[in-house]
This record gives sequence, structure tokens and C-alpha cells, in this order.
Amino acid sequence: MDRIASGLHFLENFMSQSIGPQMRATSEPVLVLVSRTVQFSSSARHETNVAIRSGRRQTQSQQATAMEKARKKMKKLSIALTLGFALMVTATARAQNNSELKGDYAFSFTGMTTGDGSASTPFAAVGRFTADGAGNLPIGELDSNGLGVSLAGVEKAVALAFTGTYSIGADHRGVMNLNIPGGGTLAFAMMANGNAKFVEIDASGGHGTVGSGTMEKVDTTAYSTAKITGDYAFGVSGFDQSNNRTAMAGRFTANGTGTFTNGAADINLSGTFSTLNVFAGSYMVTDGATGRGILNMPPVVGGTPINLDFVFYVVNAGKVFAMEMDALSPATPLLTGVALQQQTPAIVGFTNASLNGGMVMYGSGGTGGTGGPGPEGGLLTADGIGMLQVDFNGVCWAEGGGSGTYTVASNGRTAIRAGGGYAAAYLVGSNEAFFILPDSCASFGFGEPQAPGTITNSAIAGNYAGSTAIPTNVRDVIFSGEFTADGASPTGNISGIEDIGSAIGGSLGVVANATYSISSPSVNGKGSWYVNGYLAGIVYVISPSKFVVLLLWDPSASTNRSLLIFER
Repeated sequence: MDRIASGLHFLENFMSQSIGPQMRATSEPVLVLVSRTVQFSSSARHETNVAIRSGRRQTQSQQATAMEKARKKMKKLSIALTLGFALMVTATARAQNNSELKGDYAFSFTGMTTGDGSASTPFAAVGRFTADGAGNLPIGELDSNGLGVSLAGVEKAVALAFTGTYSIGADHRGVMNLNIPGGGTLAFAMMANGNAKFVEIDASGGHGTVGSGTMEKVDTTAYSTAKITGDYAFGVSGFDQSNNRTAMAGRFTANGTGTFTNGAADINLSGTFSTLNVFAGSYMVTDGATGRGILNMPPVVGGTPINLDFVFYVVNAGKVFAMEMDALSPATPLLTGVALQQQTPAIVGFTNASLNGGMVMYGSGGTGGTGGPGPEGGLLTADGIGMLQVDFNGVCWAEGGGSGTYTVASNGRTAIRAGGGYAAAYLVGSNEAFFILPDSCASFGFGEPQAPGTITNSAIAGNYAGSTAIPTNVRDVIFSGEFTADGASPTGNISGIEDIGSAIGGSLGVVANATYSISSPSVNGKGSWYVNGYLAGIVYVISPSKFVVLLLWDPSASTNRSLLIFER
């Protein structure tokens, strides 16, 4: 109750100072706390009495009315805090900068589709396209899977050909329109390396798909079965037809001729955790022009054989985007993710020395549908011989940490025990791994090496592409955008322009601001994220080129928490 009261007091002060008696959508910046039940257009007008007046005697009825108004304003504030920024709507001209997106790309997309804004079903797509650098996608294809009409206008698309157009502004933000059944409109943010983060923005009125993904430049010379060879670690996650969360992490050895062996994995089927027996399978790049391939994985789960069929698109010889292509069921959930070539040390393979130093872990867990948990993350610091310290935050993990132990097998599978809990990880390289937990949320994610040395506010400085990670339910509000941080101490400032997707409708060109403070004396690179001076989340810095934010504050409980990723 104290937190609610302080939140309402904060809201009263903020609203009375920031919003006048009218709010219009105009070409000038206007501070907007977006409600999930109110949408603004160029002619929209919203009348409001914003403050609970102090210094005036009120009847019980007046007090109740005032409190109800405050609660409604709190709900409007919640979407800003869920996104992790103070937001302003602005009209921006879109200058042409289309040459930034040029060449061949592979993409992966994961989301939720809804027909009424409440119930939802999982949806995913993988594919590839060619961008001409002048705003056109002359050729592309995608595979999709899910329940109900979704991105491709059908439940399941197989190598669906498409064309499209795109436009990139001077600020490196773009919009892409795909010519596919049902249409598809994406907003994306370019990165310095030519890759992009994107979200779907064409849902409206509680109907459509909410999701996010990544586009990456490809090496077309790797469009061959022979190029997929050596040791690979993989991580995939998603939901079954009933929105039960599933995640799997593992590894295998590919021989370059279509067979893989020495498969090992851990899987969490909505809270039922299994370590899979060694298994073999097959794979093939079936189209040398597009990099499309198929992979069959037949592990035994809990004594029962299952058959998982994936379609994949090659990014390069060391990376493929993959999606489960079977009809959704408890045994074949809709899983999407990536396989990465392991940097296996010669002769002895991986050892405890492969974990030595800091590794920032980030990911999510969830129950699907319209509820459930959200982001999770932390810092694991290992000594190279089997001892570690861990700090973690999240909805399923709660907040905690402590000392523990780890054991690394030669194939990269790592058993981690800390704080009374357990996790399995599969190493890609030194201090880099997919991880999975045996909890009810099917928590899953990725860990990256933290830059050496003491990390302070100055590490977050310069330009970043930012986006919301894969949503865990249809009520998530997602975005992609371009941001600039000043690295100031003790409090840094970050601002930018983002494009927002949600089930109630998208918004383009929204100015966003937040502050941050990297100030934890005991956990290197950990800090706080503030919106309008209010604590909204936890920051973990991987390096000056990348950091993540766990948005954990949700005053209305009508939206889920989110994982934000910022990188150059």
C-alpha cells in the first residue's frame, strides 16, 4: 500500500506539472502517457482534469473520484514505464538513407497473434531477402508457423516468395512493407554493421501480431551443406498450441555431408526439465540460391522419442536461424532460435578454464498468452577452476545471488549451482553460452563475455540501436529505435526516437528519454534505469558496444515486463 500511495503521489505531481487541460496530437512534441484504451490521431483531442487538488476540503465521493482518476493516469503512465522511457509524440520527415540496407539478409521473427487483444497464439517466421539499396526488396522468401492467420496470412507458409519496399530515414530508422498475403509492416533500426533490429507495427484494435526479430547480412558462399561442419551450440524457445512455454539448449557435431552426431541438450517443457540422451540427426541446405535448409532432431525426452523438424536459413558458416516447422503440439512446440559454431579448444575440448571472468546473462521466461513473467538477467563471475559468484534479477529468479560452483564438460555442457539453484549452459566459446533453468517459467537466454576492467557510466556513451527482445505474451509493448547516450556521471542521459508496436496499434517517431546510473560497488557493470526520476529497471553492461535493461516495474499489472537490448 505504501508503494501504491507513493506512486499515486508521484503521478499527481508529475501529471499536474507535465500535462495541461488539453492534449492534442500535433506536429509539435507533446508529452503523451499512452493509454491502452485511448489512441490518438492527427485530429484527436483528449480533455482531462489532471491533478488531485491539495489544500481543498473534499467529500468522500470527491476523494473517491479523484483517486479513480489518479489510478487511470497511473495506467497511462504504465505503458511509458513498460517501454522504459518517457515518451513524446513528434512528427518527423523521413529523409532517404536507403543505401544502408543493401545486399542479402536472413531474418528471424517471433511473436504472438491475437484476434481480440486478450487470447493469443504463438507465431514465428524465418527467411531471407535481397535489398537493392534503393528502397526495394526484389526477391525474398519466408517460412512461418503458428495458429490462425498471422504474418503471412496463413497458419503455415513454406518457402513463400515475396517482394517489398522500405524507407530509411536520416536517423537510421526504417519502415518495411512486405507484399505477402495479409500484408506485413515492420519498423527497424539499423546497426553500424549493416544488421537491423525490427518489430511488427501493423496490429490495431486488439487484432494482429506483436513480435520482434533481427535481420543480418549473410555470406552467400555458405549456402551449402558442406559449409555447415564442426561443433555447434544452439538455443531455441517458444510455446506450444496451448501457450505452454518451452525452451531447449544443446549442441551437436555436423560432418559437412548432412549428418550430425554427439547431440546433447536440456529441455524444459513448461516446467518439466529433462537432460536428453546423446542423439544423432540429419540436416541439409536444400536451396543453394537462398540458403534455406532443413534439420531433423530425434531426441528422447523422458523416455519417449520425439521428432523435431526445423527449417533454417544460413547467415554464415558459423550461424543459422532456425524454426520448428511441425504442427504445434505438446511434443512439437513452436521453437525459434539460433545455432552458433562452437569455438572448441583443440585436443582437450572445453574445460573449467573456459569460464573465467565475467559473463552477462540475459533472457526471459513466461507462461504465454496474456500473463506470465518476463525478463531475467544477471552477472556470472567465474574463477576458471570451478568457483563462481552470481548476481541475478528477474520475475522468476527474483533478486539474489551468492557463491557457487560449476563444471564444464569437454563438449561445452556446463552445470552451474549457485544460491540453492541449478542451471545448465552450453558454451559457444569462452564466457559465451546458451543457458536454461529447470524452473516453472522455462527460463532461457544467452550469456556474453563482459569487457574487462571496472565499468562505470562512461561505458554507455554514443549511438545505439535499441529494441525489445522477443515478447513472452501478446500484451507486451515492443519497440525498435535509435538512441544516443552521454555517459555522464553520476547520472547518464539517453534519448532517441523509437517506433512502437502493440496489439492496440503502432506509433512511429516517438521521442524517448531515460536516465541511468552504473553504480553497484559489488557487481561490475550493474546499474539502475530511471523514467522521469522513477526507478524502472536494472542495467547490466556487457561492453561499451552493448548493454541490456531488465524492466521490472509494472504498476498496472496489465502489461508484462520487458527485456531491452541496446547495441551498436
